[in-house]
Amino acid sequence: MKDTRRTRVVLGALLITALAMITIDYRGGEHSPLRGLRGIGAAVFGPVERASASVVRPVGNTFDAITDAPGERRRADRLERENQKLREQLRAGRLDQDRSAQLQRLLGTAGMGGYKIRAAQVISAGQGFEDTVTIDVGSRNGIRTDMTVMSAEGLVGRVTRVGPATATVLLATDQTSSIGSRLEDSKEIGIVEGRGRRGLGNGGSPLRFQLLDAAAPMRVGQRVVTLGSQGERPYVPGVPIGVVERIDSASGGLTRTAYVRPFVRFTSLDVVAVVVAPPKTDPRDAVLPPKPTPPPAPTPKPSGTPSPGASPSASPESSRKARPRGTKSPTTRPTTGD
Repeated sequence: MKDTRRTRVVLGALLITALAMITIDYRGGEHSPLRGLRGIGAAVFGPVERASASVVRPVGNTFDAITDAPGERRRADRLERENQKLREQLRAGRLDQDRSAQLQRLLGTAGMGGYKIRAAQVISAGQGFEDTVTIDVGSRNGIRTDMTVMSAEGLVGRVTRVGPATATVLLATDQTSSIGSRLEDSKEIGIVEGRGRRGLGNGGSPLRFQLLDAAAPMRVGQRVVTLGSQGERPYVPGVPIGVVERIDSASGGLTRTAYVRPFVRFTSLDVVAVVVAPPKTDPRDAVLPPKPTPPPAPTPKPSGTPSPGASPSASPESSRKARPRGTKSPTTRPTTGD
């Protein structure tokens, strides 16, 4: 009992002393009488405090990281979702702008030809042996089989199968495709045939043109348009097809063969149109795109400028001085003497 009471008395006295010293030091501020004692305490206990902090701080940081990890993970996931949403909005905005531009060009092309069209978007490509694509319009939109399909650049193909909301388009590059065609600035007609696989892997142009008259003139760079079908189906007239790239040498046959580079890029189809009503009159070559402007011819050098290394021609005065006396000029009449 005596030891317990004595311990309590000592602890009480130490607490009272500590409180008194804290009060005196606090009220004294910079002029505290215990300032020296405070410095001694900092010198003695400072290293111990730093050592204990170096041991305790990593444990505390680890504990904080563990407790804060779920919240930080949720925050990171939220930021990632927001960034992904912003990226999708930006991508959608760019796609909308690009499709709007394609649609504007498509409307301009249809307007020049007088075609009544139904705009559509390519939603898938055929995976079989046929060159086909699927578009997002069907019988509910007035689409029927054997209607012409075009893009802003030219002929795409024809509708072969129709569902309520979609339709299948056989591309002009398919091996079974056969299109009545005509050369620009000419009445010469022929047949454009596809070579399959959208023209990939055949080592040449994806379209072949058979000119029916082997003796008719045809040149590289000449463009080809659709001739039109009976009843305007499956092909309406005047739709641009492509440009003659190469002509086979004549072999004495009844026809001549050329290879055509199409205006349409069949590997990147997006916005297209189905011609739901043909033009009232044949647009002929009106829908063809403008011909590329040839590069300007080099400016010839002035004839009076001597070429490098050439001796300058003698002037008339020097020629006159160099001519012997009494010699007649070939371009003047002789003078009479006095």
